[in-house]
Amino acid sequence: MSKPSDLVQGTLDLLILKILALEPLHGWAISRRLKQVSNEVLQVSDGSLYPALHKLEQEGWIKAEWRPTENNRRAKFYALTARGRKHLARESASWERLSSAIVQVLELKAI
Repeated sequence: MSKPSDLVQGTLDLLILKILALEPLHGWAISRRLKQVSNEVLQVSDGSLYPALHKLEQEGWIKAEWRPTENNRRAKFYALTARGRKHLARESASWERLSSAIVQVLELKAI
């Protein structure tokens, strides 16, 4: 199974942005959602997730605020910004083109 280190550069960023496009979440919930929606194929370690979140925040694509969780613990919740939505749209289109091209190559038949 693929691990984030095996994925195309920038893919983790794209996945995080897509997850946050649905609703603001804290880090552990982002990791859990990624695992859940990928049928446990994609799992991200804290050592990959939090640096990615920090980078996305520095780029202005997400913003963070401290809020209580459903368990009434304080956690940093991340949300997509308007710039992040635009970046997500561009990167999603780029990913669609790339993945379509890869599928075309993989579907080549021997002569």
